[in-house]
Amino acid sequence: MKKILLILSIMIVTMFADTEFAKPVPSIENPRQFVFPITSEDEQEISHVLSSASNVIKFYGQNKCEVAIVCYSRGIKAVLKKSYFFDKDIQKRVRSLMTYDVEFIACGNTLRTYNIENKELIEDVEVVTAGIVELIERQKAGWTYIRP
Repeated sequence: MKKILLILSIMIVTMFADTEFAKPVPSIENPRQFVFPITSEDEQEISHVLSSASNVIKFYGQNKCEVAIVCYSRGIKAVLKKSYFFDKDIQKRVRSLMTYDVEFIACGNTLRTYNIENKELIEDVEVVTAGIVELIERQKAGWTYIRP
């Protein structure tokens, strides 16, 4: 009987265990900062990144985290106005995340390589010279790199 109670107690405690934040605890003054890459045109991979970004925002709260998504190589398709996907909701989800202050960043080198003009991008997508350099610099500045 004692073993059963012990097992039940452990199960109950672990069911209600919450994530313990590392110091400093995320706050408006000290938000967690995350950067995700999108490098593939695969719809499931893009969707996974968008869902992961959304989950981070839901967990920490919009005011306690900053999220940037850097699109380069074939992943540039995620931020084009014209949808080349079977899943027409990808561009809608990008726009929706932008309303939560998620930064979407396009690689200028990729745009030149694929002859894509800035006007073909979803409004408010930032263009940087090199997406990979943006990822490096964000990490050097303390941002956490996440590749789901």
